[in-house]
Amino acid sequence: MTRYSVFALLGVLSFSAAQALEAEDSTRLLRVDHYVGVHSTVPVVSGQTTQIYVREVTRAGTVLRDGSLADRVLLFVHGAGTPAEVSFDVPYEDYSWMGYLANAGFDVFAMDMTGYGRSTRPAPMNDPCNLSKDQQTAFVPRVLAAPCSPSYSQQLTTIASDWNDIGTVVDHIRALRRVDRVSMLAWSLGGPRAGAYAVQHPDKVEKLVLLAPAYNRTSPSEAPAQVPAAGATMNTQSDDEFTANWNRQVGCADQYSPAVRESVWSEMIASDPVGATWGNGVRRAPQVTTWGWNTAMVSKARVPTLMVSGAHDKQVAPDRVRDLYNDLGSSQKIFVDLACSSHNAMWEKNHQLLFQASLEWLTRGSVNGKPEGMLRLGY
Repeated sequence: MTRYSVFALLGVLSFSAAQALEAEDSTRLLRVDHYVGVHSTVPVVSGQTTQIYVREVTRAGTVLRDGSLADRVLLFVHGAGTPAEVSFDVPYEDYSWMGYLANAGFDVFAMDMTGYGRSTRPAPMNDPCNLSKDQQTAFVPRVLAAPCSPSYSQQLTTIASDWNDIGTVVDHIRALRRVDRVSMLAWSLGGPRAGAYAVQHPDKVEKLVLLAPAYNRTSPSEAPAQVPAAGATMNTQSDDEFTANWNRQVGCADQYSPAVRESVWSEMIASDPVGATWGNGVRRAPQVTTWGWNTAMVSKARVPTLMVSGAHDKQVAPDRVRDLYNDLGSSQKIFVDLACSSHNAMWEKNHQLLFQASLEWLTRGSVNGKPEGMLRLGY
């Protein structure tokens, strides 16, 4: 072999190695933190610019590929207590829903509402006197010398301020990724947050996936007057309370792994540095005034929607989700009854069935090949 041939061969090998490295890099998952400024409508900070934390998970090659991402941009919306990055990006084995969809070629985002996780926490949340009297007792005497009167006595955020937060983030993502619509995946109270937003802005939402969506047919249509909170401005949850709430919804052997629970709780505390210093550590969340997500509103829905309910959910009863399915105005809708699952289905043993159903719905508009109707998974 001549010297030229050797150099040529080395050049080919180097080029091949570079291609292999580039291919490997293109499939590597990236996690990017965004902070999106919002003109707040939360009553206590109304008119101020606050920050919404948004986590992005995507493969490196997804956002660099030629052509529009079109229907491959997705926003996760959390529920009443657990922030989005904790809910949907569990750093244990294959439990990250965000990672699952990112590996399937989606550019995936998750947002924390005002008062949650790493987003702006209004000042009243730093005062434990704004907890209910019952919750205050858990912090006496380590945090509080004695039970105390609230320094702020109204509910902290509203469903309308949540819609404002969502709208700002949706528009940010649409501009960032140059798409007309994003799909949305929501859990629990995220149902009325994302679902009602989609009713109000169908031109900006491609598809919906709702896990255990909260729904009340008789919820008031209009915002109530801002009155003193019935109970407290905010609430907390300890590790013991978190575990007890989960355990009361266990209906199958090995429904969830203690290792997953530990991972979720560790992330929960990490998302709330102030709450972590209260007693043995708690997560804090604002009390939210809700309205509007009722029969009259959902009958106007036109966005294709997948609804999933865990068979053992004791926080949002499966019958409530069936009511939503029956009332929803969209002609493209599916209800899934997921076996051996609680309100926390994405952290349990049938999580892959849930993830697969969401992917098929988002890419094909079907679940197990079925484009509409009711079905059962995992039985």
